[in-house]
Amino acid sequence: QVQLVESGGGLVQPGGSLRLSCAASGTIFSIDAMGWYRQAPGKERELVATFTFTTGGGTNYADSVKGRFTISRDNAKNRVYLQMNSLEPEDTAVYYCNAKIRPYSILYNPNDYWGQGTQVTVSS
Repeated sequence: QVQLVESGGGLVQPGGSLRLSCAASGTIFSIDAMGWYRQAPGKERELVATFTFTTGGGTNYADSVKGRFTISRDNAKNRVYLQMNSLEPEDTAVYYCNAKIRPYSILYNPNDYWGQGTQVTVSS
C-alpha cells in the first residue's frame, strides 16, 4: 500500500504565494517521478509540474505556470513541494499529487498513485 498525503492549500489573494507539499509513504521500492496536477470546476485535470527522479530526469512545467511555480524534492523524505508565486484567479483548482512508484522491485513497471487533493483558491 502506498499513500500520498498533501498539505498546504488554502485561500490567497491574487499575487500571493502558497506552498504545497506531498509525502509518499508505505511500500516503496523506488520512485520514478512525482508531480502535481490540478482540476478546476468544469475542466479536465491538467498537468502542472513534474519532477523525474530517475537518472537524467528533471522538471517539467505547464506553460501557464512557467516562471511562477517551482517544483522541488526532498529525496530522503520521499516528498515533493510546489512553490506557487504570483498566483492568479485562473490558478484556482483542486491540486492533486501524483507519483509513479515501484512498490516491490525495479523489474515491474511503476504504478500510478494519487493524493486526495487540496483546494487552492485565489480570490480577492
